[in-house]
Amino acid sequence: MKVLLDEDVPVPLVELVRHVLREHHVDHVYTVGWGRKTDVNLYRDARARGYEVVVTNNLRQLNDPVECDAIKKSGRHVVFYTLESGLQGLALASGAICAAIRPVITNLEGRSQQHLVWITGLAASKRRYTIKNPATDAVSAYWR
Repeated sequence: MKVLLDEDVPVPLVELVRHVLREHHVDHVYTVGWGRKTDVNLYRDARARGYEVVVTNNLRQLNDPVECDAIKKSGRHVVFYTLESGLQGLALASGAICAAIRPVITNLEGRSQQHLVWITGLAASKRRYTIKNPATDAVSAYWR
């Protein structure tokens, strides 16, 4: 599939998404010279260039009747995700996108009708690690 990452997708994510979706064609709007293109024109041009999926965090598009109509007319699948500010926000969005994008694209392949997808974000309040001090905490029967 041809996947287009909208300008609000942080550029550092491009290579990571390309790596995860290596059997697909992934572009960022900046790599195709579409930076600052309006969303209405972006969806029209994405269709004309054969992109099947657009990834964005611009959820406001669904609240604007003109932009919403442009999405609908494009027939492109749209994948939405949330991005909080700062490095922690980038890290959480990166993790959520990387965990979800491969199964999302696999699920969208071969679908003839347009679909909208919302990637569930990672919660900043949930800790995803454990720290142990091997001097005081058991880590292995062989750690002495």
